[in-house]
Amino acid sequence: MKSVSLLLACILYSSITSLSIAQHNAVDAAQAYREANGPKIIRDFATLLSLPNVASDSAGIHKNAEYISDQYRMRNIQMELLKVPGAPPIIYGRIDVPGATRTLGIYVHYDGQPVDPSRWTHPPFEPVLYSAPIPAGGNPLEMPADADRIDPEWRLYGRSAGDDKAPIVAHLAVLDAFAASNIPLTSNIVFFFDGEEEAGSPRLGDYIETFKHKIDDIDLWIFSDGPVHQSRKPQLVFGVRGVTGMELTVYGANRSLHSGHYGNWSPVPGTLLANLLASMKDATGKVLIEGFYDTVEPLGDEEREALAALPDVDPFLRESFGLVQSEEGNAPIGERLLMPSLTVRGLSSGNVGELARNVIPSTATASLGIRLVKGNDPEHMKDLVEQHIRDQGYHIVREDPDLNTRLRYARIVKITRGGGYPAARTDMNLPLAQQIFKAVQVASGDQALRVPSLGGSLPLYLFTDILQKPVVIVPIANHDNNQHAPDENLRLANLWYGIDLYAALFTMPPED
Repeated sequence: MKSVSLLLACILYSSITSLSIAQHNAVDAAQAYREANGPKIIRDFATLLSLPNVASDSAGIHKNAEYISDQYRMRNIQMELLKVPGAPPIIYGRIDVPGATRTLGIYVHYDGQPVDPSRWTHPPFEPVLYSAPIPAGGNPLEMPADADRIDPEWRLYGRSAGDDKAPIVAHLAVLDAFAASNIPLTSNIVFFFDGEEEAGSPRLGDYIETFKHKIDDIDLWIFSDGPVHQSRKPQLVFGVRGVTGMELTVYGANRSLHSGHYGNWSPVPGTLLANLLASMKDATGKVLIEGFYDTVEPLGDEEREALAALPDVDPFLRESFGLVQSEEGNAPIGERLLMPSLTVRGLSSGNVGELARNVIPSTATASLGIRLVKGNDPEHMKDLVEQHIRDQGYHIVREDPDLNTRLRYARIVKITRGGGYPAARTDMNLPLAQQIFKAVQVASGDQALRVPSLGGSLPLYLFTDILQKPVVIVPIANHDNNQHAPDENLRLANLWYGIDLYAALFTMPPED
């Protein structure tokens, strides 16, 4: 009996080893394919980036959806555009693999942040290849011809280059590589691409409820949003912060007043607002709003160990960003991203520069962003901010105040509450997540980092809390990709990593 057990163990070990070798072979095939076809992959990426994809542009979003769907159909993938009224379509596709015992859900969003073309070096939807980052003196390059050598340090500039069209290009390259080398997938794959993530995914919940039968068998969801670690090491991330926000408008006189005739007499909205905002955070960056940190869910031992193992990138980041110090006495960035934050996203009152006038503006407005961690409820956090504002002596209104209201209250603020969603985290000990971790290391050839949460936000809670399915994030973009900002870009080495990563993910051996 003992010899039989030993024989079975040997057979099992041999089977797992051969499957692991197959995964390495798949990555080798993907690398060979991208090395032979790199110029075409870059040109195809540029074509995708040339399609305007702001979520509010319905025609542009539908054009993106049709184009992307067609690209997968050309690889013999079953695709369809799922639709609910008043929302951009979800791009849905499925690959069923004979004998596969698990199903992976691949989430990507194909919409992008709004753009202000005047702040870009080149038009945001006219992709340009550069020899290096623009701030580092990079030069524009012609799109490479088929036989040209590709430098992995080149950057491709364009909206959504880093957030979040790169995974789509990586999928397509892997599918082409596998077709060329006759490499089979080892998991069923469901593609599920969101068209309004940058608008907060307000209808994603409706899609999940309506089409739950199409995604109910998914064992684990994989997201690729966000950047690799600032150390350039690959990372496997188990959660994200949630997000919400609000807009504040404070009032002075009911019309702009001459600053000479009424200065030192009429309240100045800009000053009122500056003082109100200053009351919310101290000089170190600590939020002073009562109860702001009370609902933070403590980290577990596994998460604390992962956090402690992260490389110390703070000195490098401060130097890169031109900062003498960062908040809370230079507290590590990994710790800071696991706390809720309050950010002034924008300020407006009157004009500056050549348009500045000698007036006291009648209003001043600030947009506040609130990033949430596990345990924070979006509405509760906004309630805390509102109570703080009341405690500073302000009367809150939801519409512009009429004359009677102005004459009754000395300090008035109009608050427009934004939407949002809570944070989410997946158990770091999840067995299937360990398989993803191994795939990341196979693809990168490096020791991957395990990170409890990204600082950014994604609607993961719909998957973890509503669908009750685990989610992991395997970012591929470079950390300095100018996500959401002008001159967004992707370093080609990160695109190559994305291709290798999906080759490893699509050929993972069975769970241990």
